[in-house]
Amino acid sequence: MSTKKKKQQRNSFIYMILIVVTLGIILTFIPYDQPEEIDLSTFITQAKQGQVDTIKQDGDSLIGQKEGIDLYKAAFVGGTDDLRNYLSLEGLTLGEGGVRIDVKPSSTNWLMVGLQVILPIVLLGGLFYFFIRSARGAGSQAFSFGKSRARLSSGNESSVTLADVAGIEEAKEEVHEVIEFLQAPQKFHALGGRVPRGILLVGPPGTGKTLLAKAIAGEAKVPFFSLSGSEFVEMFVGVGASRARDLFEQAKRNTPCIIFIDEIDAVGRQRGAGVGGGHDEREQTLNQILSEMDGFGTSDNIIVLAATNRADILDPALLRPGRFDRRIVVDLPDIKGRQAILLVHSKGKPISSEVDLETIAKQTPGFSGADLANIINEAAILAARRNREDISLKELEDATDRVSLGPERKSRVISKREKEITAYHESGHALTASMLPNADATVHKISIIARGGAGGWTQLLPAEDRRLYPKSQLNDRIAIMLGGRAAEEITFNEVTTGAQDDLAKATQLARGMVTEFGMSDKMGPRTFGQHQELVFLGREISEQKDFSDETAREIDKEILNIVQHAYTISKRLLTENKAKLKQLAEQLIIHETMSEAEISKLLEKTIPQSATS
Repeated sequence: MSTKKKKQQRNSFIYMILIVVTLGIILTFIPYDQPEEIDLSTFITQAKQGQVDTIKQDGDSLIGQKEGIDLYKAAFVGGTDDLRNYLSLEGLTLGEGGVRIDVKPSSTNWLMVGLQVILPIVLLGGLFYFFIRSARGAGSQAFSFGKSRARLSSGNESSVTLADVAGIEEAKEEVHEVIEFLQAPQKFHALGGRVPRGILLVGPPGTGKTLLAKAIAGEAKVPFFSLSGSEFVEMFVGVGASRARDLFEQAKRNTPCIIFIDEIDAVGRQRGAGVGGGHDEREQTLNQILSEMDGFGTSDNIIVLAATNRADILDPALLRPGRFDRRIVVDLPDIKGRQAILLVHSKGKPISSEVDLETIAKQTPGFSGADLANIINEAAILAARRNREDISLKELEDATDRVSLGPERKSRVISKREKEITAYHESGHALTASMLPNADATVHKISIIARGGAGGWTQLLPAEDRRLYPKSQLNDRIAIMLGGRAAEEITFNEVTTGAQDDLAKATQLARGMVTEFGMSDKMGPRTFGQHQELVFLGREISEQKDFSDETAREIDKEILNIVQHAYTISKRLLTENKAKLKQLAEQLIIHETMSEAEISKLLEKTIPQSATS
């Protein structure tokens, strides 16, 4: 809708409101006096006293007028002749020199009727029509539940291309043939080839699945229908299936095109597990989507893209050949991918010449594309807050800490004793990590300034991005997690609640080593427990126990042995290097935050020791 037309509609609405208000004011001040209702005898008395010069019969009522103004009203049953006889018997003089009888029926004041009854109805009807027309003109579908809520953007409107997508090079290569099919389908049809009708983008949240789908449409210059899986389903039965039909009908009228369904797991979960069984509204919607995809012909140049981070719970019928038979994994970026993503999001921003984005990429293992974009944004906000003209490395590092750990809580008041305990706790993590040979991590920064929910924190950077973790490295990681608690016990001969999160993570990792990774010599190379999450149940409720109670006790013993052994290693290493621990903690109390260079200089004489000894 053009801006001019919107302005005209807005002006029409304002004029209509002014008319209604004006008429309301007029109706309020129009004099409309009602006659006083009295009994018949009083009415006759008033007439005899000259208070009434005309008596008018209006149905079963008598109206007494004086100089044309209605003054009194009384009930009287009978015709005009009966009225004349009754008034004569009462001794009332009629005719000349007396009271005049108006034998004509009272006329209806149609103007008042129109102003008070008909006009408000017409105005309300006009307003209702105006609201419906405006809502539909603005694209609202509040009055058409069965219509698709998909947002359509033409190929020329999309400004996103594959150049705007970074960090997922393998996924970009996978979609090139899709773009080529949309641009030149005859090339494939001539050889009898068929590009998959449905492509499923699978990956963790924030990795760029939606951005990749938009880039495909932008490169191919085709219409792009996008909506979320949850937009299919409403509280009304059959609405989801109707919207699915309408969506695919629109797509067929705009071929070649792309349909993108984000978070398809909201409507594509495995059937038969819902509360309503096969009659569940969500399942009817899924059935309709499957039916529509089966109805594609070879001439229908429509590609359906869908994104999810829970491919394991999708219905098998959705993943069979002919539907979403191709998966493109959009995974977390590696160090090169992170650097490329940072470069994309830093374009157009005043980045200082001293900034090396590779350094930030090394400090952000496990970050998604959305996290990295947030780092650049937070760094720009910090630079503006500090009245800088550019974004320096300091802002980027502070933004990284803010995104990963939360904002600093410098206003938090802690006692000297608690500050000392926190310093020794974090020093225990750092010193243990620097001494274990299989830790595969560098102590990048330690701090006793509270961030988020943590009273202090130690930042470890892996030497390289890993997909496989050996048993020795996992054992050392548990020892590092328990290094803070060990430092507290060695220094103060007691432990605090500060290690709560460390204990939870260490126990979880040890349980994974025993029950998932087969790293227990006693339990053998097997897994324990089947995780089959149902639609309406959580992971813990739906976990199936496929082992005996005796085996469960043995698993608990093995987990305890792994954790206890790692804790023993941490205590031994810190006890043997207690002087270094004290020196590091004292410096941390003074500076509150220490960088990698400061830590390395302080610990340069520390010799790594084996955790298995």
